Amino acid sequence: MKTALSLTLLAATLTQAAYAESFTDYARVRSSTPEYERVSVPRKECTVETVNETVRRGGDREIGGAIVGGIAGAIIGNQVGKGHGREAATAAGAVIGALAGDRIDNSDRVETYSTEPREVRRCRTVDASESRLIGYRVIYEYRGQQYSAFMPNDPGRELRLRVNITPE
Repeated sequence: MKTALSLTLLAATLTQAAYAESFTDYARVRSSTPEYERVSVPRKECTVETVNETVRRGGDREIGGAIVGGIAGAIIGNQVGKGHGREAATAAGAVIGALAGDRIDNSDRVETYSTEPREVRRCRTVDASESRLIGYRVIYEYRGQQYSAFMPNDPGRELRLRVNITPE
């Protein structure tokens, strides 16, 4: 029973399709209006600023005087002390001699500071929006009837149509 019903429906569908006819025709375009949407487009905005920067100028510290002073102080301290005091006097003489030698060696070193301009680039992200074309709202007339469609492109003065005719 189900098979007979299925075959009958299939035959009716094929018969209906046999009477369907399609052809191409043209319709007159009455209006074609572009439609836009607002889209958020972040962009990078950069500026260059001039800032003042403090710069240290001057020679590097020399360590030769500290080394020579430390050795000389250790020798002198070793001569002064006796027993375990000799070790303490040697260590104290080395420290005092190193400090004195460093001060003497670097006494002519002049350290200067100056302010110099420097360019700094600063960037930030700015939210902007722009309008983008998404398509055209087209109103066209075909055989005395007006129709509306949304299309990706502007069709111009005429719109090509596929017309399907099926009996009722």
